[in-house]
Amino acid sequence: MAAIKPTIVVKKVKKGHGGHHGGAWKIAYADFVTAMMAFFLLMWLLSSTSKAKLEGIAEYFKTPMKVAMQGGSSVSERTSVIKGGGKDVTKKDGEVRKVVDLDTAQKELERREKAQLEALKKKIEEAIEANPLLRQFRKQLLLDITSEGLRIQIVDEQNRPMFGLASAALQPTTRDILREIGRMLNDVPNRIALSGHTDNMVYAGGERGYSNWELSSERANASRRELVHGGMQEAKVLRVVGLSSAVPLDKDNPGNPINRRISIVVMNKRAEQAVTGEGEALNAVTGAEVGRALGGGPAAAEKTP
Repeated sequence: MAAIKPTIVVKKVKKGHGGHHGGAWKIAYADFVTAMMAFFLLMWLLSSTSKAKLEGIAEYFKTPMKVAMQGGSSVSERTSVIKGGGKDVTKKDGEVRKVVDLDTAQKELERREKAQLEALKKKIEEAIEANPLLRQFRKQLLLDITSEGLRIQIVDEQNRPMFGLASAALQPTTRDILREIGRMLNDVPNRIALSGHTDNMVYAGGERGYSNWELSSERANASRRELVHGGMQEAKVLRVVGLSSAVPLDKDNPGNPINRRISIVVMNKRAEQAVTGEGEALNAVTGAEVGRALGGGPAAAEKTP
């Protein structure tokens, strides 16, 4: 019987070549770089976010589901980039309500301001009726509420002029009227605008010399002085202009004496902001022109006094 040969099992151990020559470390390094990039991006976002937004983000992550489901004070009431809060998790309800509230508040302010101007109008009318001297000039005093505010117009009559002929010298009665009005204008915080108006009768020299433009401007400024002399605060005057015959009261008859008038507008806030905004825009343009002029060139030569 033949002998049974033993089975020889040869085990070969395969040595890995990871280490320095493998690729596993590259994956770990890529994960590390990605994490660091995300970390620095997060730091940058946090440093460039306002405190209010950070508070909104913190509030959202504290109770996001509770706020979204039950409502209440939430990030929708803040200037946050995180949506949520209130019954509408898209933040629309809170924003719409805020806009509506602001609109309502603005309308309420305008209503109160109009009521103040109406009260001033009534007070001036009562003062005119109570003063025998002013009462006889009642037809020459026109009061009405316009889109700009309370407008008080003192107009000429054929036999009762406010100023001397072709002059800015005020008649005594006109002084009394303006001083009486000046005292009452301090009852409201609104600022005023004055404008002088003439008829369409031109000077012999035409528009090239002294004209209705200069005359209307001088009459408006003379009226301003009388208002201040009557007790009106100087700071209340925002604008004084002369409009010549450009804005007649009687458009069908530009030569009518009533076109010669002084218009005093107690401005509402909207009209006042329009004037001050116009001034700010003009200052910006003027500043740019001065800057260009100081830079040299033809512009500088033209602006040189």
